[in-house]
Amino acid sequence: MNPMAAMKAYQAVQGGGMPTGGPAPAGAPGFGELLQNVMGDMTQQTRAAETQMTGAISGQNNMIDVVTAVSSAEASLETVIAVRDQVISAYQEIMRMPI
Repeated sequence: MNPMAAMKAYQAVQGGGMPTGGPAPAGAPGFGELLQNVMGDMTQQTRAAETQMTGAISGQNNMIDVVTAVSSAEASLETVIAVRDQVISAYQEIMRMPI
């Protein structure tokens, strides 16, 4: 997932951009699939950053490439953490509802 897609997903969670109640549009990924995609992309970006760091240590990569890769991985991780926090908050709110 590129940073722009992560930002849109984060904005949808924060601003209520996702439809509430009712079924998801046809062909739209489910929440679980969306989370799997985000986690997979975050893992991929983290591995790319690690590869860039290893290359910089061996003298094959520029520090600019390393910093860019690390920043991208950090932004992706922050997005995942923000979504996790929203899911936990929603769960806690549901648990406080009277039966």
